[in-house]
Amino acid sequence: MDATIAMKRIEIVIDEEKLEELIALMNQVGVRGYTFIKQAGGLGSRGTRRPDGIFFEEHNAMMILACQTPQAQKVIDVLRPKLKEFGGMCLVSDCSWVEGPAASY
Repeated sequence: MDATIAMKRIEIVIDEEKLEELIALMNQVGVRGYTFIKQAGGLGSRGTRRPDGIFFEEHNAMMILACQTPQAQKVIDVLRPKLKEFGGMCLVSDCSWVEGPAASY
């Protein structure tokens, strides 16, 4: 018996100031679980984002969630028009959810 469930992993990186708006979008499409990390840094289309910058701190936030394909499509559909406003990126990949306690997908 397989102890995993085929899922989609969605990783979203946005300007931290837009995190609450992103959470509201996830609630709008019925996402039941996610993890977010504030003060993420990196290099992307908006240049270098340094949460530890001495003179000017620029923060990203990263949200990670796993859901089944129909739910992933809902997330993509609601997120796509907002990505330019949020300033960031979204990655979707196949993954396996290891069965254990009640899943939040």
